[in-house]
Amino acid sequence: MNRSPRLALALLMVALLAPTPSHAMVGGAAADKDGIGRSVVTVIGSRGNFCSGALIAPDIILTAAHCVPKGATYKIVIPGETRLIDVTRIATHPQFNTQAIANSRASADVALLKAAEPLTRSRTIAATASPLTPLQPGNRFTVSGIGVTVRGDGKSGGTVRSASLVATGKPGTLQIRLVDPATGNTSAGLGACTGDSGAPVFENQSGRSVIVGVVSWSTAPNNADGCGGLTGTTPLTLYRAWVIETMKTWSASR
Repeated sequence: MNRSPRLALALLMVALLAPTPSHAMVGGAAADKDGIGRSVVTVIGSRGNFCSGALIAPDIILTAAHCVPKGATYKIVIPGETRLIDVTRIATHPQFNTQAIANSRASADVALLKAAEPLTRSRTIAATASPLTPLQPGNRFTVSGIGVTVRGDGKSGGTVRSASLVATGKPGTLQIRLVDPATGNTSAGLGACTGDSGAPVFENQSGRSVIVGVVSWSTAPNNADGCGGLTGTTPLTLYRAWVIETMKTWSASR
């Protein structure tokens, strides 16, 4: 259904200003408009939530499974534009556990959305891969999302921002916890916040930035509730085959 630009903008602002349990990028710099940030889009739901996603095929968006719960409809918004693009199909990984993510535990927090039209005229397509092994503390990743820069201030979101973070703790194939190397989770630093859920996590592999995971949750410093501490990500290591197979199935059913 077509909507006027004014109505589209109004619906987008409602989504950005509504409270949401998902998390966005605090302190990150505006993403390079000609780089990895061009693959990032906004996912908004009819219940007022908004998340980040990444274009991995002309009409396929990778995001977090907890961003697209059942019982709502979803639209794609290209940052800088006001039109709403319909989502025609949604697939969440069959092993996803909502309660696990709510408790900052590992789960198959991966989902795919099919847009009603190709988005390649406006965005680039990011490739997916598994993180390089061995996974160990200090490994560097880049997170790019559309979340807020000030927690609770929805008006500070909507711009694609990136932050360079490093793995901490015991990173593995189920979950990678990222932190600002300058603050180490002891004081406020770079990290995901409201709206960055589903944001792509990039790693440089052979000189090329590829998506190796998605953002699932965040904390404030010292593991408190909020943003600017830890950024919990779900690596694609165990789920990339599902992503590829789902895309093939959708392509075959056209």
